[in-house]
Amino acid sequence: MFDEIRSNKRRSVLLIVTFVFVTVLIGVVVGTLIGGGFSTVIIAFLVATITAVISYWRSDQIALRVSRAVPADPVVYRRLHNLVEGLCIASGLPKPGVYVIEDPAPNAFATGRNPQHAAIAVTTGLLEKMNRVELEGVVAHELSHIRNYDILVSTIAVVLVGTVAIVTDLAIRLMWWNGGRVSRDGDRRNGSNPLALFGIVLLVVAPIVAKAMQAALSRRRETLADTSACQMTRYPPGLISALEKLKEDTTTTHSASMATAHLWIEQPLSGVRDEGRLGWFHRMFDTHPPLDARIALLKEL
Repeated sequence: MFDEIRSNKRRSVLLIVTFVFVTVLIGVVVGTLIGGGFSTVIIAFLVATITAVISYWRSDQIALRVSRAVPADPVVYRRLHNLVEGLCIASGLPKPGVYVIEDPAPNAFATGRNPQHAAIAVTTGLLEKMNRVELEGVVAHELSHIRNYDILVSTIAVVLVGTVAIVTDLAIRLMWWNGGRVSRDGDRRNGSNPLALFGIVLLVVAPIVAKAMQAALSRRRETLADTSACQMTRYPPGLISALEKLKEDTTTTHSASMATAHLWIEQPLSGVRDEGRLGWFHRMFDTHPPLDARIALLKEL
């Protein structure tokens, strides 16, 4: 457990360093192509550094706002607060912020930078469809992410992955219009536009980079959180039953996005469990292990 915590902290540092490097690299490419020179590199470095700092200190609030999470009223959601408090006392964790998301799909996630600055959010669909022991298993899973410091690297990735996509999109637009420095008529006369070619390459590379950064989070963290949750509750059937309900549910979590998909207890976006012609393609971008595999592992405990 402690080895995994140290590993997650190292991943956080590596993620930020990689992000800064990729952003500066994009700045170098754009600066070279549009004639912006060294100033473009400086701007890219400043953007990367500022975003990295913001992602560390404020990424949890960004993730909550993007997901439209609101603080859970202690009276209206008394059962949820009682479960969180009980599990925190049993595991020695400070109580995180508790949030609710108005969404019929059953799902939940944890966010923050450390156990002292953390929050968990659950959908109204989860509260409606789970009984007490199942909800306890889901809450324990999210608290395990907090205890294992999974939330640090996962939450930072929300901002960094989104920023890489935005910066790349701006770079493509700048290169496409060529910074106003080269005649587009000249491009047509020459029959080719090398800037457009670089733009196409960036279009291909951008989602790959974003997915690679999410892949750095590793599917193993979900398996570890499942196991840790069972240790916390001392009742594996609760989480097993919750995961089985999640497997049977076919609704899509509308509060999720590509940037936050890896945070949730179950992969929230459409395309999951798609067995059609493009099923193999969708599985390439899965952010979670298959629920069948997670359930089978827990049944062996």
